[in-house]
Amino acid sequence: MLFELRQYRCRSGKRDEFVRYMDETLIPFQASKGVVVVGCFVDEEDPDGYVWIRRFDSEEDRELIYEEIYTSDRWNTEILPAVVKMLHREESVISRLNPTPRSVIR
Repeated sequence: MLFELRQYRCRSGKRDEFVRYMDETLIPFQASKGVVVVGCFVDEEDPDGYVWIRRFDSEEDRELIYEEIYTSDRWNTEILPAVVKMLHREESVISRLNPTPRSVIR
């Protein structure tokens, strides 16, 4: 089991729109490909901050799901262009995490 902690910076004034897009489009799309979204959060101190956590059963599972998502026509023609308009993608921080034995989330 592994997790990704994904920290994004939305373009100024775009966070509410991005949250809606995540909830209505991006997360359902990724879930349909096998991604388990553990949680999504807005930053209380940063009006442009957004964080979400994804879970994968294994590295092999993650690689297969990445292939399904990021090579799909829908991702490349619809979702990615929309995301680019709402995020500073170059400022994204993606951390890969492994839970410790006492971790509540698995």
